[in-house]
Amino acid sequence: MYIEERHQAILEWLKQNGSISTLDIQEKFAVSYETAKRDLRILEEKGLLKRTHGGALPMRQVAASRAANLTIKDYGEVKKNYFLIAQKAIKMIENNDVIFLFPTTVCYFIAQNLPDKLKIRVVTNSILIAEELRERENISVILLGGEMDKKGNCYDAIAIETIKKLRVDKCFISAAAISAEFGMSIQKTSAILFWNAVMDSSKRKIGLFPREKIGFDSIVSISPVERLDMLITDWDALEEELDLFREKGVKVVMVENE
Repeated sequence: MYIEERHQAILEWLKQNGSISTLDIQEKFAVSYETAKRDLRILEEKGLLKRTHGGALPMRQVAASRAANLTIKDYGEVKKNYFLIAQKAIKMIENNDVIFLFPTTVCYFIAQNLPDKLKIRVVTNSILIAEELRERENISVILLGGEMDKKGNCYDAIAIETIKKLRVDKCFISAAAISAEFGMSIQKTSAILFWNAVMDSSKRKIGLFPREKIGFDSIVSISPVERLDMLITDWDALEEELDLFREKGVKVVMVENE
């Protein structure tokens, strides 16, 4: 197989599977580790993909968040790294904490896996997360009201005014994308004021960003990365981008592939 044909096949694999590792390339095309790394470097230089620690992700001009604002049926299709990030986030929660959970897949998995011995209060603008927690005896839920969107979330002025009256110990944030230059970003301008109101009301701001969201930009910047106290990501996130976060004073925590 010519190198051009192999590169085209790598891009096709990425399109179908969403990611590729150097081991995938070695096994699929019977090439060495160094050749697999060189292939990814060449394709990245052409702007056709983005390398990660152990492989690559598709290059997107605008990062679309499949994880954000899903319906209840979509939450079952979660990747392993999302679940492990949620588990790491749970370990950051202490008894009597007041936490905020945004309507994202990672936060939903936090809600699903909160231990019974943990007595906390959860604030959310998501009816799906509130429904998940409403019968838990050890958890008190504050559901922010307002005009609900089709996904069961409230972002309007009523929700903003309510969160301004609260103080949260820890908010767990996950957005469409995050980069050191553009910050945290989303796809719709309508939620910007709400996101910032939550961060303003929170003592600690913890970002939950799987590798698929690291180093990409969506359409609208919410805030610079410096607003985060901590960022939790996974073992295959782009190390160069994580170093830039650290330079901006953000503590980076990486979960291991179990």
